[in-house]
Amino acid sequence: MRRVVVTGMGMITAIGCGVNDNWKNLISSTSGIKLIDSFETDDLPSKVGGVISDDLIDKNFSDKEKRKMDKFILYSLIASEEAIKSSGCEIKDDNEASRSGVIIGSGIGGLSTIYENSILLKENGPRKISPFFIPSSLINLASGQVSIKYNFKGPNHSVVTACSTGAHAIGDAARIIKADEADVMIAGGSEAAVCAMGVGGFAAMRALSTRNDEPEKASRPFERDRDGFVLGEGSGVLVLEELEHARRRGAKIYAELIGYGMSADAHHITAPAEDGDGAVRVMGLAIERGGIRPDEIDYINAHGTATPYNDKLETLAIKKKFGSHARKISISSTKSMTGHLLGAAGGVEAGITALAVHRQIIPPTINLDNADPECDLDYVPYKSRVATIRHALSNSFGFGGTNGALLFKRYEE
Repeated sequence: MRRVVVTGMGMITAIGCGVNDNWKNLISSTSGIKLIDSFETDDLPSKVGGVISDDLIDKNFSDKEKRKMDKFILYSLIASEEAIKSSGCEIKDDNEASRSGVIIGSGIGGLSTIYENSILLKENGPRKISPFFIPSSLINLASGQVSIKYNFKGPNHSVVTACSTGAHAIGDAARIIKADEADVMIAGGSEAAVCAMGVGGFAAMRALSTRNDEPEKASRPFERDRDGFVLGEGSGVLVLEELEHARRRGAKIYAELIGYGMSADAHHITAPAEDGDGAVRVMGLAIERGGIRPDEIDYINAHGTATPYNDKLETLAIKKKFGSHARKISISSTKSMTGHLLGAAGGVEAGITALAVHRQIIPPTINLDNADPECDLDYVPYKSRVATIRHALSNSFGFGGTNGALLFKRYEE
């Protein structure tokens, strides 16, 4: 059986550009949530977000590149560049190119590009629409642009499964490697939906926090007074590699990806199943396919959105799946610091989980002052924790009842 390992990773979120900055801020309990200042929010009930400064885009891309690509694509290029460089993986010939692929997804894609061009269409007519409108907003162009830049000629597609996107992209990429259809896959998610239409849309659903007077405290997973999620943006990308391929080139190995589960709630377009069934089954599938027992799980990076339903039902699902062992598992929601990156969340959080396994440190859940009585497990409040982590799960749940879970194992020769 071909084994899959993580040999590189890249991250860009509201708490940092690069894996090291993100990890440093995560374990020091630093929030990246702030008041949105990139567009007018006076008529929006939620005015906070996990926002990335445009200065970072300006630093990394020319004006011409910015005109051709939506931010979600630019974010994916930044994360992919770091991931590929950190892995040391190079394409040396056509055979290696054809055995290397890309799966980077997005929940929404080029939302701001669609919004801006719709205004141009209405105000000035179709001749003013950008010729780059379509390739800039298409979700698969994140994978396409990375493939073109690095000459990855193997499997190339995108996943679009709302907030499970990043996890599904990574899991699907691992399956491609296991099936011997590739040796290296760049996989993850990217999102740039913090715009007037994105915030307005989620606000209309009453899904967002309105704790505008204390932005850094707005994302409150598992907290009694949580009032919704905080929209974030960025990208998280992993380099997945077949173990022997990685060994031959002396690659650094962060963790082994041993299990992947997918399930559907088949319940509601936005609300999770009230009995937690889909979450129970998806964790169980990842564990079963990883060939371990439930009581061997040491850490769960929770979906943990800070919405009233998600947190209590994810807690219920963990209790159902793990029984008495649930109270021995360390659980945290790093969305408390990054915000909810939608389609990029699973990519970022998979990287965080792999780092936790590699470095044997659990990042915390911040803003957990008074836990909801129905959320009564160990959520590692406020302070990171040194711990023995042999196996860790990363949970992702999305609108439409789509669920993904990734199981990482500490790498051992």
